[in-house]
Amino acid sequence: MSAVRAEEALRDASLRPMREADLDAIMRIETRAYPFPWTLGIFRDCMRADYPMWVQEQAGAIVGYGVLSIAADEAHVLNLCTAPGHEGQGLGRRMLQALLRIARGHGAQRVFLEVRPSNPRAIELYDRSGFNEIGRRPRYYPAADNGREDAIVMAMELLPDDINTMPPL
Repeated sequence: MSAVRAEEALRDASLRPMREADLDAIMRIETRAYPFPWTLGIFRDCMRADYPMWVQEQAGAIVGYGVLSIAADEAHVLNLCTAPGHEGQGLGRRMLQALLRIARGHGAQRVFLEVRPSNPRAIELYDRSGFNEIGRRPRYYPAADNGREDAIVMAMELLPDDINTMPPL
């Protein structure tokens, strides 16, 4: 995708809180994007727990979403997904920035996440966004043929002034 088209696509995307009515569209994306997708029950459990859950739309269609948990002064990015076919437009970066802004607004001082070593695009996004690898969780993710894949654990410190430099939601 050209830089101009990506900029236009990003400008045309909007963010809003996730609703129960969004879950069918989210599940269609989730099952296309991941070999071991979250279940509908996991999304509903996150809604019941009142986790910040956001969607990104273009032309009225959901093209990405993010789920965050926040406790005390820590936040955890639980799920960040851009719909297949919409990658490379900056949508994942925008969603991550929105989640970081929300975390900081709730008083989080650090944010954690796990990512598969086999997902270099996500690792690059997190690296460029200021996350650092802090460890590994052995055999964390399910993998093909009943195998398991480690998780790279990443963290980012949120400084008090970070919220002022983040783009608005």
